[in-house]
Amino acid sequence: MSVRLNHGGDDLEAVHEINVTPFIDVILVLLIIFMVAAPLATVDIAVNLPAASAKPQQRPDKPVYLTVKPDLTLTVGNDTVSRDALSSTLERTFEGKKDQPLFLRADKTVQYGDLMEVMNLLRTAGYLKIALVGLERVSQP
Repeated sequence: MSVRLNHGGDDLEAVHEINVTPFIDVILVLLIIFMVAAPLATVDIAVNLPAASAKPQQRPDKPVYLTVKPDLTLTVGNDTVSRDALSSTLERTFEGKKDQPLFLRADKTVQYGDLMEVMNLLRTAGYLKIALVGLERVSQP
């Protein structure tokens, strides 16, 4: 801190020096806080999960596939269906049995939001047993 005592005039001159010591103290305290808090935010809990003993379910004799194509058109089996007629088409296909599983597959270029719209249509129509279809990857040894 510097003070200049000049008895020559009544004008006080501004001191253009910044005291950076308090600023450095604050930065060091924040650094310590973040160094202590960061490891606490990424806690991993080790869990030994049991193996599943469920048998794979048998595939239905005639599975019904609902496909979402890259251009967002829908097909039930091999027939193209509009979104408005989806409920009635599935009603005819399943003969009113809404507890049957429906296999939903989509092109990988279909956006997640578009797929969720189709799933919402199915839920609104009363079809709650929806199985998502994907390719099985073969693991390399």
